[in-house]
Amino acid sequence: MTGAPVWCGRCGESAAEGDHGACARALELEPPRYCVACRRRMKVQVTPGGWSATCVEHGVSETSTWGS
Repeated sequence: MTGAPVWCGRCGESAAEGDHGACARALELEPPRYCVACRRRMKVQVTPGGWSATCVEHGVSETSTWGS
């Protein structure tokens, strides 16, 4: 996705409304649960080496805890 997120990846509410500071801090430690483009609930898989979150419309987001 390009541009600013429309939806919050943690709570699923509008990114333009309300304070999402707590959500941003939580997302530093945990994967997003909602797609920031379409607000769909994502399939999340957490492994010892990182996580992946899949939106049926927008594909996979992932990160590694190994810093690569």
